[in-house]
Amino acid sequence: MTRPGRTRSHRSKKKRITLALAPVAAVAVAVPLMSSAGAATPSEVTADCSADSDKLENCEFVDVQFKRDNLGPNQRVSAVSDNCGSTATASKTFSVSAAVTRTIQLEDGFTADAGTKLGNSFFEIGVKFNTSEINITRDDKTTTLAFSRTDTVQADSLAFFMWSAKRTDVSGFLRATYKEAQDGRKVFFAPAEGATSVHVFYPQILKNGTPDGRLWLRNVKCGTPEAAGLRNSTRALRSEPGFGEGGANVTDVEIPLSDVPAP
Repeated sequence: MTRPGRTRSHRSKKKRITLALAPVAAVAVAVPLMSSAGAATPSEVTADCSADSDKLENCEFVDVQFKRDNLGPNQRVSAVSDNCGSTATASKTFSVSAAVTRTIQLEDGFTADAGTKLGNSFFEIGVKFNTSEINITRDDKTTTLAFSRTDTVQADSLAFFMWSAKRTDVSGFLRATYKEAQDGRKVFFAPAEGATSVHVFYPQILKNGTPDGRLWLRNVKCGTPEAAGLRNSTRALRSEPGFGEGGANVTDVEIPLSDVPAP
């Protein structure tokens, strides 16, 4: 009588073990299925294009709109000449140096090298916007503006040269083609198809070979907050207000580029 009882107990235990293992097996099967799903995100597309990833068959920039004569950052491009404490103007010689190159601004801050698929695409787009009227820098070669010039520094003032390069701003999006399909697709966009948040700035070049832009001499009254900011700055090319935007303590005089000697 006791033997059948033990047999029933053994079978019941085996069933319980089987039922307990079944959900675990189901979860184990589901994990690889979930990990293989999902298409490339815009940030992944940007990162792969910037790194010229081996996963890519191609990556290209698609232009949507453009704006010529776009002014770049306002930069201080000479040393600061000090005429503080003087009641008279002073004649000072300034050494001016500025450089421009093609700049690629992706939404997450990456920049593409010239030798990548993406860099080649930017060059090809640049060819499209290079005309007989406006010459632009299509590749990542640097073009410089360098000269010495004597100018007048106002009484009790600091003076230096400012520069803002003229650029052609072409905006659009990235189109990446992957070697292996993801979710049945090989083509993905960043940040989205038809978007205009990827910018490529092509510097505009004058016929004499120097960069085009706005150049001006800035005088700043000594003893003012603006002058204190200059003295405390450790950056040679720190960000500055634009032409005519410095306030009451700042005087700007534009210098025609025709007065600048050719290289």
